[in-house]
Amino acid sequence: MKKLFTIFILLALYGLSVNAQWQQTNGLYNGYITSIAISGTNIFAGSPDGVFLSSNNGSSWSATNITEYITVLIISGNNIFAGTGGGVYLSSNNGSSWTAVNTGLTCSMVRALAINGSNIFAGTTAGLSVCGVFLSSNNGSSWTAIGLHNVWSLAISGSNIFAGTDDSVYLSSNNGSSWAAVNTGLTNTVVYELAISDSNIFAGTFDGVYLSSNNGSNWTAVNTGLTNLNVWSLAISGSNIFAGTDSGVFLSSNNGSSWTDVSNGLTNKQVNTLAINGDTLFAGTNGAGVWKRTLSELTSMEETNNNEINIAVYPNPANDNITISNEGEITKESIVSIFDIEGRRIMQKKFKNQNMFEIDVNMLPKGVFLIKIQTEKGIESKKLVIQ
Repeated sequence: MKKLFTIFILLALYGLSVNAQWQQTNGLYNGYITSIAISGTNIFAGSPDGVFLSSNNGSSWSATNITEYITVLIISGNNIFAGTGGGVYLSSNNGSSWTAVNTGLTCSMVRALAINGSNIFAGTTAGLSVCGVFLSSNNGSSWTAIGLHNVWSLAISGSNIFAGTDDSVYLSSNNGSSWAAVNTGLTNTVVYELAISDSNIFAGTFDGVYLSSNNGSNWTAVNTGLTNLNVWSLAISGSNIFAGTDSGVFLSSNNGSSWTDVSNGLTNKQVNTLAINGDTLFAGTNGAGVWKRTLSELTSMEETNNNEINIAVYPNPANDNITISNEGEITKESIVSIFDIEGRRIMQKKFKNQNMFEIDVNMLPKGVFLIKIQTEKGIESKKLVIQ
């Protein structure tokens, strides 16, 4: 009876993942959303009409006290910085009031913001040589130009600052004192979005997504399954990468090697911006406001089948050890990864020159997990139930 109950729960969860759809949040039905930033229970959405705030996961929105055309939002502690067509604005009271912080910011069209400790970097565009990256070390009270030209995106990893421009990706390891182009393999050099996960850097372009694992020295296009290559936004949660495009949201759980369309239910599929809060993915669209969907719907039930490999996992449900079998075929190397319901990798093991191996799952809590087996022939994913 217990086994039947477990199977029933698994089928019910699978049915939810198949039928689940995106939900439109209330109050911004016709909104053109340019940016989303999240701090605790507060969600801020930028638009051509200013910044809107929701403190109840998008159930309702209220306008904050700014009416500038918002291009980008970023949060640092109690400070919210808004990049606009008229410079940078700062609010320290959840948007109740805003102050322009533009001294020294000679280019007013701010496209990107990034924060590293006490340093704030602003990427600007306007077709002029003076419009590049600006640096402020005093909460935006003053800015200094530090180079480059027409900067669309910024991302920071440790001491490395990456800037996506209209002609390359650039890297600075000295707070912008000097920049070096890092674009080998990047066939589309207009980089609208940058996102970093551990040692991997992802670049969103109008030629799809590119991946670099060596600080930008080399890039590889990773677009299999990405049916629309106009990539406006990227968001990362654990091993899961989401791309917002002109035709919806796509998910990759293998560093971009393959993508799956997860846009079911979106009525406006031009996705300008993505943001993650806990187990919820928010998408800002091109005229239909903000939409949301739980990550667990998208990730925990995902299954990838590769016709070239045939992996068996048993027993399943399990409570002690599981056996993974490659149907008698010895593989040079097999990488087994287990992810929880929120897409976090909680276990990874490698096996060489074997066709069958065991993994102790006794330490895992009861629940549903995703197990991925990667061999030289591809990747196969299966649901794993621990009882």
